[in-house]
Amino acid sequence: MLEARDEIIKNRAVVADDWALLRLDEGEAADTVTVPVGKVIVPLLVWQAQRAALESRLPDIGVWLASNERPEVLAGDVEKFAVIAVNFPKFTDGRGYSIAYNLRARLGYKGELRAIGDVLRDQLFSMQRVGFDAYATRPDRSIHEALKGLSVFSETYQASWDEKAPLFRRHKRDVQSPDTDIGFGI
Repeated sequence: MLEARDEIIKNRAVVADDWALLRLDEGEAADTVTVPVGKVIVPLLVWQAQRAALESRLPDIGVWLASNERPEVLAGDVEKFAVIAVNFPKFTDGRGYSIAYNLRARLGYKGELRAIGDVLRDQLFSMQRVGFDAYATRPDRSIHEALKGLSVFSETYQASWDEKAPLFRRHKRDVQSPDTDIGFGI
């Protein structure tokens, strides 16, 4: 089944989406499914099964990972893809956050990292923190309302992909002496 969207959130703006997403229907096999012409994001299993044919179509082929798939299987290939997507099968499944972080931090992926599936406004700020820069939000929700989720917080405490230093390392403190400041030296 081919899913096409009119718009996604990318780089903090609502933009036209020129990629289609291929999902396997029940009974379809990864090695025999037809990948349509054009910019298509295929499941990891399809990429693995049809790699020889799909490599000739790069950069118009992207790949998406299910939440139970390991990003390390793409080691050595990440630089080939203009888009890598991570599927969130339901709002409460957080495995995609680790996948995104590992794609950016460990595998060095620099292209578009897109969240797909059950993606809601409440998740966008945290998704951005681990490396996502594009979001295909749930079609039954307003994409313009979801965009506001990227600016919910003005400051973060923890270090992550988007901010390498924790808050206490980013702000200069006026410290008089070790005797007057209990947090001196932190």
